[in-house]
Amino acid sequence: MTDDTEAKKSSKSMPFNILRDDLRLNLKRVPVHGEHSGQGLDYGASHAGFAAPVTKLFAFRKEDTMHTNPKLFKKSMSLPLFIALAAFAALAIAVQAAAQHIITYDVPGSGTGAGQGTQAYGINRSGMVAGFYIDKDYVSHGFVRKPNGDFDRFDPTGSTSTFVIAINQTGAIVGWYYDVDNVIHGFLRVPDGTIRTFDDPLAGTGANQGTIAGDINDLGEIAGYYIDGGNVAQGFLLNHDGKFTTFDAPGAGTGAGQGTFPQFFSCLTDLKASTGYYIDPYNVYRGFVLKPDGRVNMFDAPFAGSGAGQGTIGYSINLEGESTGYYVDEKNVDHAYVRAPDGTLTTFDVPGAGTGAGQGTIAEGNNAKGAIEGLYVDVNMVAHGFLRATDGLITTFNAPGAGTGAYQGTYPMTNDLEGKISGFYIDANSAYHGFLRLPD
Repeated sequence: MTDDTEAKKSSKSMPFNILRDDLRLNLKRVPVHGEHSGQGLDYGASHAGFAAPVTKLFAFRKEDTMHTNPKLFKKSMSLPLFIALAAFAALAIAVQAAAQHIITYDVPGSGTGAGQGTQAYGINRSGMVAGFYIDKDYVSHGFVRKPNGDFDRFDPTGSTSTFVIAINQTGAIVGWYYDVDNVIHGFLRVPDGTIRTFDDPLAGTGANQGTIAGDINDLGEIAGYYIDGGNVAQGFLLNHDGKFTTFDAPGAGTGAGQGTFPQFFSCLTDLKASTGYYIDPYNVYRGFVLKPDGRVNMFDAPFAGSGAGQGTIGYSINLEGESTGYYVDEKNVDHAYVRAPDGTLTTFDVPGAGTGAGQGTIAEGNNAKGAIEGLYVDVNMVAHGFLRATDGLITTFNAPGAGTGAYQGTYPMTNDLEGKISGFYIDANSAYHGFLRLPD
């Protein structure tokens, strides 16, 4: 194993985990579509690989203790929404895969206590996995797991906590880190291990403000959001020439903790389409799709709740423009959806999902073939993985060693074109471990 950057000394950060549902940050935004130059990336001729190659997020405060409670939030603006209410809740058949090949692993240096361990997120077609691990002092560090099982660990210079979510097909990785003043900065790690940091010029410079990079496509473009001085979030795209383009969903709130939140690791296509959610002035969550031409389409899932903390959350979009995510109803139960490029929206629930508050079905990712992976939370608040095929057949699975207590279990995060699924599980001691589920 190679340490690209020496593991950092312990920091005062509190233990937490960041399931993309637990958005706990104060964020920012501005107008709608504007381009501005900032502290961009110097790709240089030696990194031409970036010209073609090169974030669910989770908003959070570093000092917060993040819960693994997969739960969240409604309402949108105009734009016609054609809804196909699926009878999947009644008709879907879930099968437990009999023969599954699930590899579990821990990054060397991972802590073994509650809230410590390995959290795996993005995966590319070669089988490289990116994520972060939390050590025994509750300090987080980035890692990439190679197809042969070797690990590279890294931290940007000046980082006190590093978070890695996304990886593209060339092995380029993006993420963000906190400095000693708890200001957030984005970074790009190129395949040779070189790390370059960047900040959106409109990002705030106070504690828990700054730039969060959550996704990277194969053309060298990066997506994420920044948090301004008023703690409002705004989306951005960063071209490989160093130019930032900001975007904001019309109707997004302008108060602290509100704004526009593009999501991570499977939410930016090579056509620059993206998805996520925005929080309106009433703290209701509403889905959006950023079109390749720069238009923002807002939508609400049918039966999404309209109270604070309820609504629709976009989590993933594939190259075909099909997106997926989930919505929280008026009883705070989660339900998954898939949205076609024409706006047709189909909802579904995994049989076995609980129907109480904080329970239900969450779609995390969809690959180019239309297969959807995610998790469902049962009546005991235990998480389990699922894979929904294009014909609607749902297969459920659990990582070996996953705990069976409340807020423990299996948390799939991303699936690739070949059907591999990356994620993590929480054991009986509430420690994290990475897993890789191979296709049947």
